[in-house]
Amino acid sequence: MTKSKVVRPSKSQFLGFTFWKSPKQGWKPKPAKERCKRLRDKVRAILCRRRAIARPLGVTITKLNQLLRGWINYFSIGSMKGYMKEFGEWMRHKVRVVILKQWKKGPTIYKNLRKTNRICRCGVSDEEIYKAAHSGRGWYKKATHNAVNFILSPSVLSQATKQRPGLVDPLEYYLARCT
Repeated sequence: MTKSKVVRPSKSQFLGFTFWKSPKQGWKPKPAKERCKRLRDKVRAILCRRRAIARPLGVTITKLNQLLRGWINYFSIGSMKGYMKEFGEWMRHKVRVVILKQWKKGPTIYKNLRKTNRICRCGVSDEEIYKAAHSGRGWYKKATHNAVNFILSPSVLSQATKQRPGLVDPLEYYLARCT
């Protein structure tokens, strides 16, 4: 009796899902806000800068991929396309911060960004790369620079190399699972 309640479907939760009303298809499931918050907290713990830079990038990306695949596999019956798009952008930004912090100093960041720019043919000028590498901003702000965003783009992060696996794009993985 104490566990039972009568509420609107949008206010209820069942096995981590809540519901929303689609104009054409009626009530549909989606992950509850608390579950989305818990996913962000877990990703934040994996990408905690002091821990993430101490281990190889391959290990960090492997942990992220395992977490994302498991979470998306469980919640794939829900509607979450918009959330996955926004979450993927936030997560890739955090990964860029970890990569820049592992490279540590301006000259190393400059050298590695130039090398990646040349290999991936991104077309970013050396002057822009120099500005991004030697800016006096903090790590989080450095990762928002256009040169860093173009060079360490989602396509570059998703490519597997000898040292690391490719980073899973949450939106692409979700769309592949739900169709």
